[in-house]
Amino acid sequence: MYVPNHFKEDRVPELHAAIRAIGIGTLITNGTDGMEASHIPLLIDAEPGPYGTLRGHIARSNGQWKRATAGSEALVTFLGPNTYVTPNWFPSKRETGKVVPTWNYIAIHASGPLRFFEDRAPLLDIVTRLTNTHEGKREKSWAVTDAPAEYIDTMLKAIVGFELPIAKLEGKWKLSQNKSAADVAGVREGLTAEKDEDAAALARAMSNL
Repeated sequence: MYVPNHFKEDRVPELHAAIRAIGIGTLITNGTDGMEASHIPLLIDAEPGPYGTLRGHIARSNGQWKRATAGSEALVTFLGPNTYVTPNWFPSKRETGKVVPTWNYIAIHASGPLRFFEDRAPLLDIVTRLTNTHEGKREKSWAVTDAPAEYIDTMLKAIVGFELPIAKLEGKWKLSQNKSAADVAGVREGLTAEKDEDAAALARAMSNL
C-alpha cells in the first residue's frame, strides 16, 4: 500500500482497534487458480507480538482454502470509514481556485503466513468469539448455545478455519493531513454537516489527530 508519511498510522493498538471496529476484511490469496479474495468477519488477537494474529473462517464449499498455496503469505485488507471530499469545503478554493476533489478514508493491510484448519475445538472458539463480539452490542443477545448442539456441529462441519500471524501491518489514515490548517478545518466542518455515519467517523478521526 502506498502510504506517504503524513498519512501513516503505525501504532499497533490503534490499528487493532480499527480492525475490531471495521469487523470485516478481505482475505486475498494466490493459488492454483491465481488471485482470489473473500470477504470475511475477522478476529484480531494481540499475540504473538508485535502485530498479533487474525482469525476467521470460510465456507468449506469456498475452494479458496484448497487452492491457496500451503504456508504461503496472504494479504488481508480492511477498509474503514471513507467518503468523497468536495473542493467546496476548502477555503483555498475561494482564494486560489487551485483545488480538486479527493477521497478521505481509513485503510489497513495485514499480511503473513496463512494456515487453514478443520479441527472442531478452534472452529467453535472462533464462531463463539465472533458471535459474542457482535451480539454483545445488542440489548437482547443471541449465543451459540441458544441453538441445538447437533445443529451447531453440522454448521461447524460446513466451515474451515484459518489463522494469519501478522508479519507486516500497515495503516493509512488519509484525513487531509497534507492540507493547510484552514482547509483541514473546512473538511472537518463539511464532513460533520453531511449527516452520514462514515463522514461523522472521519470527522472524529480528524479531531483526534
